[in-house]
Amino acid sequence: MNIPFFISGAEIGFIVFIIVMVFGADKVPDIARGLGKGMRTLKNATNDIKTEITKSADKQGINTDIAKDVKKEIDDAKKHISEITGSVKRNL
Repeated sequence: MNIPFFISGAEIGFIVFIIVMVFGADKVPDIARGLGKGMRTLKNATNDIKTEITKSADKQGINTDIAKDVKKEIDDAKKHISEITGSVKRNL
């Protein structure tokens, strides 16, 4: 997944500096570990929900391929738009 961040390396460094100043160097690993566990728990919960929805849809005979088809069409439209706008951007 491609997530754009709008902060530079210097800004990240400044944020880390502030965190170390506020919490102390000995607490930062514990905080990072807790954040990692929380993110992992959230990811696992999200995957469990997706699995349950898919199982429920399959039991009820709902076609889940529709979502894949819609995503493919949206991706194709994005590709065509970027091809069109690419030439416009190059001309500017």
